[in-house]
This record gives sequence, C-alpha cells and structure tokens, in this order.
Amino acid sequence: MSTENKEHIYLPTQQPALRLVPMPSDLNPAGDVFGGWIMSHVDVAGAIPAMKLSQGKVVTVAVNSFLFKEPISVGDLVSFYAKVIHVGNTSMKVKVEVYAEHDIFHAHVVKVTEAELTYVAVDSEGKKRKIVLL
Repeated sequence: MSTENKEHIYLPTQQPALRLVPMPSDLNPAGDVFGGWIMSHVDVAGAIPAMKLSQGKVVTVAVNSFLFKEPISVGDLVSFYAKVIHVGNTSMKVKVEVYAEHDIFHAHVVKVTEAELTYVAVDSEGKKRKIVLL
C-alpha cells in the first residue's frame, strides 16, 4: 500500500489507550508487523475504556469489524486510540483506531488499522453483569 499522494495525517488529540514499538520478533515473513500482533493489542486497547466505563472486568465477545489499511514496520511508534461508542445493559461497543509514526522525528503518521469490538461486563464468576453508568 502506498502512502504517496495522501494528505498529511495527524494523531488524534486525545490520549492514546496504548503506545508500543514493535520489535523484530513481531514481524511476519513479508517483513511487516504480524497482523495478530496488531489484533491482540487492539483488543487490549479496546478493553481499557470498556473496563473504566463498566467499573470492572470485561470480556471480548465479538470483533465486529477489523480493517488493515497500511503496514507497520519495526521501530514505528504505534498508538492505539479507543473510545466507547455504544452502551447496552451488559455490553458495549468500542472503536479502536491505530496510527503508526514511521518517522517520529518528522511526524510521518499513517492510519494503519480501525476496528470495532464488543465487550461484555462480567462479575468475579464470569457471569454477565449490568453496566451502571455513574
């Protein structure tokens, strides 16, 4: 995927849920960061606002959508932005957007992934529990 002829992208202004730098062990045979690495960190990033909102443990019940737009390379600074977009009685949907800074010294940012996941609030025994908004 080419980044030529694209408008300049900036990181969102909110605080990211997670920031990481992939290492050589995170690469697939093609030399890009393995998609499973990205997916696992998207799940962690999405769970953070879900846990905060529900004031407790949550479990992932669905990956509603997941779109890879650009590859990530070793040494990129990868930022995961997550926000709750819908709240039900026991579940919530979280949107996660992932950006990579290919050159952190010159602000070359690309949006690499966006996903929507559904989490369910659970009690200490793993049973669904009602989400009480404060």
